[in-house]
Amino acid sequence: MYLCAITMNTGMLGYIFDYGGTLDTGGCHWGKVLWHAYEQCEPHIKEEEFRQAYVYAERTLGKNPIIKPDFTFYQTLKSKLQLQYRHLAGLGLTVEGGDKLLDMVYTQTKQHTRHSVEVLKELKATKTPMVLVSNFYGNIGVVLHEFGFDGLFDHIIESAVVGVRKPDPKIFQMGVEALGLEPGEVVVVGDSMDKDIVPAHSIGCQTVWFRGEPWADEPQDTTAADRIITDVAELLTSE
Repeated sequence: MYLCAITMNTGMLGYIFDYGGTLDTGGCHWGKVLWHAYEQCEPHIKEEEFRQAYVYAERTLGKNPIIKPDFTFYQTLKSKLQLQYRHLAGLGLTVEGGDKLLDMVYTQTKQHTRHSVEVLKELKATKTPMVLVSNFYGNIGVVLHEFGFDGLFDHIIESAVVGVRKPDPKIFQMGVEALGLEPGEVVVVGDSMDKDIVPAHSIGCQTVWFRGEPWADEPQDTTAADRIITDVAELLTSE
């Protein structure tokens, strides 16, 4: 376990969890999750070409209501990949194992979420209130049901619903208010230093950075993190 110099406040009463990249990938950035799948299924595609396709797909999804409220994660992932394949086709590149890539990533996601559900169930058993704060497309409830998170969160705050997106600290303030606690009584757990840890720290929350494989390789300033973990199960242990 990796710890920061700052000690966690033992008066913590509630948790705010990020979803994407935290509970569904084991802390690994989604861009890296997909790139590793491309490495196995589409070795002829270079990482820079993939990165262009990834950014194109994310921007397209952010500007257009492609993901419907009833989409499962499988459908959501398939939509993302189809947009990536479309961009790659424009570069003259053909994706040959699209179904294999989709199924590989979905299977990995099921494994990661299964582990997260087990940990959150243990936290729930201690009567610890938990809120989910996520940048998502309006279908997070369907996705949570798909992976067995039902009943674990006391409130769900989704960017597409509330009209506020990370890294705006206001979305974390909404989470704090949903818990009915003071910021210092809340621990925010997330994989993104910029989108989760820094804004949560700015409003006075305690922070746990779930360190996985990042999108970029630049060194991270971790001063806003009160604790650093590499497995969500570390939340069940003392520092």
